[in-house]
Order: sequence, then structure tokens, then C-alpha cells
Amino acid sequence: MNLSFKKCNSNDLDRLLEVSRTTFIDAFEKDNNPDDFKEYINSAFSRETIKAEISNPNSLFYFTYHYDTLVGYFKINQKGAQTEQINTNTLELERIYVVKAFQGRQIGKHMLFKTIELAKSKNTSFLWLGVWEKNSAAIRFYERYGFIKFDTHHYFIGNDKQTDWLMKLNLI
Repeated sequence: MNLSFKKCNSNDLDRLLEVSRTTFIDAFEKDNNPDDFKEYINSAFSRETIKAEISNPNSLFYFTYHYDTLVGYFKINQKGAQTEQINTNTLELERIYVVKAFQGRQIGKHMLFKTIELAKSKNTSFLWLGVWEKNSAAIRFYERYGFIKFDTHHYFIGNDKQTDWLMKLNLI
């Protein structure tokens, strides 16, 4: 598959905002209370929030292209930008989303492999992520590539307290 990856910068803000909102809505809107979900989207994917995240040198966003078409994106966090301070020598994969029209083409697998490559290049002990406990397809996906559950943490969609599995892939 002909995929390329481009590290995002502040010039990509509008496009990043659009793909972030769209892919998250496509993935989770149907499984959440509409009011809680709307509140979450308006906060987590506001222009101000995404601008602050893309400006943080420890949060890295990458667009994924199939030829010239944007087909997904991922976000990795290092150091203090990680949502949990688990270990000083880790990297967090906070987001990995494929545009709905391109799902089922193994793009997510290639994005994950790129993330693993980036984590290894930074000599991290392990790559970790949080995945909603009810997202069994995503859990199976990560397990297929060697991730194991090591903990849980809570995550709020509006006022709805949800549980994420914390999963990691040892790199050393």
C-alpha cells in the first residue's frame, strides 16, 4: 500500500481539527449519550484545544496519506504530554484514526507500525495506549500486534465515566 506520513505543524490546524472531529464522531457517537458526546466533542476537539496540543513540542501529530488523499492521523505523546505518567522512558499513542471511507484496508496496521518505528527511534522502553473497554475490535487489533493490558484508567465523555484499558508493547 502506498502510504506516506507527514508530521503536522500549526499550518495544518484546520485540516487536523476537521479530521479529528470527523473520525472521532464516526467511531463513537453512536455508542454515547448525545448530550455528553456533544459536550466532549466541543471541548476535546475545539480549535483552542487542538491548537494547544499541536503547539506542544511533546505532542506529535502525523497525517497519513494514500497518494494525495488524507486517510487518517495519529497522535503520540512523550514526556510530560502523556495522559498518564507511567514511566519516564515511554511513548503514548493517544489517537489513531482512519477516515471511514478507508477503513478495512489495513491502513491502521501501517499507522501502528509507523508509531512503533517512531517509538523505537526514541529508544523507549514501551509504547502504550488507552482503549475503551467496550471497543472489543480495537482491543483485538492491539493484541494481534503484541500489546498487553497492564492497567485501567477512567475517561470522561461529558459526565459519563468510562474505563479505558491501558495496553503496552514492550520495545526493549
